[in-house]
Amino acid sequence: MSKPAFSFEFFPAKTEQGHEKLLSTFDELNKLSPTYFSVTYGAGGSTRSRTLNIVQALCARGDTDIAPHMSCIGDDKSEVAELLELYKGLGIKRLVALRGDLPSGQVGMGELPFALDLVKFIREHSGDHFHIEVAAYPEMHPQARSFEFDVDNLVNKYQAGANASITQFFYNADSYLYLRDTLEKRGIDTAAQPLVAGIMPITNSSNLVRFADSCGADIPRYVRKRLADFGDNSKAIREFGFDVVYRLCERLIAEGVPAMHFYSMNKVEPNKRLVEALGLTA
Repeated sequence: MSKPAFSFEFFPAKTEQGHEKLLSTFDELNKLSPTYFSVTYGAGGSTRSRTLNIVQALCARGDTDIAPHMSCIGDDKSEVAELLELYKGLGIKRLVALRGDLPSGQVGMGELPFALDLVKFIREHSGDHFHIEVAAYPEMHPQARSFEFDVDNLVNKYQAGANASITQFFYNADSYLYLRDTLEKRGIDTAAQPLVAGIMPITNSSNLVRFADSCGADIPRYVRKRLADFGDNSKAIREFGFDVVYRLCERLIAEGVPAMHFYSMNKVEPNKRLVEALGLTA
């Protein structure tokens, strides 16, 4: 059985100290030889300058591909085209194309209101220069009208030129497998256009619950109950969390997952521990 590829996500740090810590984290995780690192992008480009700064710093620091997130809501085509040219100039070959969240107080959706529009525009503007990843939701996007509507949207993004999709984090392997099987039935060859599993390590129960509630990800009841039982015992939470995520990844690997994208939270551990324990680097 071939080992799945793996990659990591960073978010731009808000302080100089955080920026330096992120560079150190990159150095450590880069030793594991991931396929790429992605860098997130705030609502309506609210972290655009910080995203660009960290992308430039990481590009100069190593040869591993860097994949900036691009959100489109509220932007016009000229702004997006300018950013695409900037990334081309930096040697960027990967992008994560997202709708993004409308910033508070902003009412205009812009010329590219949905991720599908952004994928189409990137292809029109840049041809096949970029490898484009889009978002997928095993447990349905919280704003989708139905699961079928959500799948339709993902299929349309693939057909518009997305090379792969990265899922929202999940802890129920069956939700990922069901989405993968549904895509296959809809004519998407997931060997050629992979469904990458988004993996969120568990290190802090309150943060996890907040993230899950905001994005519609399900935390199994037994996980919530156990985390609540641990209270403030951070070591117990980390060990239990490692076991939960390790078992999830083992199941996904057994089921032939092509790749896993770790939401690193800008930390070395437990991402390094998981990747090494799963034998992905051997």
